[in-house]
Amino acid sequence: PEETVTSSFAAFIHAVRPEHLSKTVCHRSKRMILDSIGVGLVGSTTHVFDIALQYCRLYSSVAVSSVYGKPGVKLSPTLAAFTNGVATHSMDFDDTWHPATHPSGAVLPALLAASQMLPPGTKPNGVDFLLAFNVGLEVQGRLMHFSTEAHNIPKRFHPPSVVGTMGSAAATAKLLSLSAAQCAHALGIAASLAGAPMANAATQAKPLHIGNATRLGFEATLLASRGMEANPSILDDIPGCSGFSAFYSVYQPKPLSTPSDHHEFLLEKQDIAFKRFPAHLGMHWVVDAALSVRNLFINYAGSFSPSLIRTIVLKIPVSKYINRPFPSSEHQARHSFQFNACTALLDGEVGLSSFTESSIHRQELRELLDKVVVEHPEDNVANFDKMYGEVALLLHSGDVLTGKCDTFYGHWRKPLSKESLLKKFRSNASHVLPEEKIETIITMVDNLENLSDSSQL
Repeated sequence: PEETVTSSFAAFIHAVRPEHLSKTVCHRSKRMILDSIGVGLVGSTTHVFDIALQYCRLYSSVAVSSVYGKPGVKLSPTLAAFTNGVATHSMDFDDTWHPATHPSGAVLPALLAASQMLPPGTKPNGVDFLLAFNVGLEVQGRLMHFSTEAHNIPKRFHPPSVVGTMGSAAATAKLLSLSAAQCAHALGIAASLAGAPMANAATQAKPLHIGNATRLGFEATLLASRGMEANPSILDDIPGCSGFSAFYSVYQPKPLSTPSDHHEFLLEKQDIAFKRFPAHLGMHWVVDAALSVRNLFINYAGSFSPSLIRTIVLKIPVSKYINRPFPSSEHQARHSFQFNACTALLDGEVGLSSFTESSIHRQELRELLDKVVVEHPEDNVANFDKMYGEVALLLHSGDVLTGKCDTFYGHWRKPLSKESLLKKFRSNASHVLPEEKIETIITMVDNLENLSDSSQL
């Protein structure tokens, strides 16, 4: 039969082998796995996670898969994937790639649940798990590269709800050893389960986008493994009958080459961004710019004295859903340039406690927010590879102090060190796990290639 874009993806998923993973890809993906588990564990302390868990416990029949931060609690595999996906994105603390999406949270929970679902003697080892994880990343990345629209901060669909669902289907199809034809059908089914609107950003519904992506992609694989069929050309651009192209106004798909000794995964070329605090990635530019100008201000005035500030000017990209002058909830605050810049100015840091009700509604913070003016320079584009953050303090004295950030610490151009990543993981995991278990997870992920049973994760 004639090769299509979809069949080339299916053939890749079916044929790729562990030896195709380079040392760089293995190293970077294990960092992603560790970080994703950590943000999922701390996410299990949130209110939105509690809602998701209560819902899933009502409908969980074959309870074999674990839930982040809840020892002894088991759910059915797809509902465990959903719940852990919600936990991963509940604080907006999960990793971000370029083009823009949250790749790990859409894939890892499904793989963890699927590993526990399989009977003894058939469970995948650590190498198989790592390969499936990277298949899920690769499919997401390749799909994002089909559209120039996907390179910028999104306006219509939340990317992980689109490509993440496809990545989950690809990853679980690989882990469960589906045939090439079944892989194609899994992708087709997943496309019918994908998509969530950007209007639900900065609400409790946004974490559902990751939960649904990892769950529904997994369900697509399970349906395909039982014989359900879908359009075998779902990724192809067929005029007059949109497939995956329905999610993008510009869509130019390309076949994915059959893996060979020289296959280069996208993760080899494009590293990942890890967040230092739980908020939308764009906030990290303005926070680092704010911390920079705060230091200048303290050197100038001797201490941080808000009364000396007349106006705070933020120079940021145009992006409606993260331009929120006066956020009233934790989820809005995580998506507010103004809130994060002013919190950094006031406190000298942004962290988990910054997004509590008491912190959000402080009078001194409101007074700073009242001084903010936003500007959108033409050269500051809404693209995580090109944007910058600039914070200027216009003082009553007439002096102006300015801080600017082109690349924050944690961005793929300035990756977190091993020490910083481990510090973040230990801090997140300590909210729900004892030190001994935390160190066990670190060791298991670091030695994932030697793990005989990945369900132990």
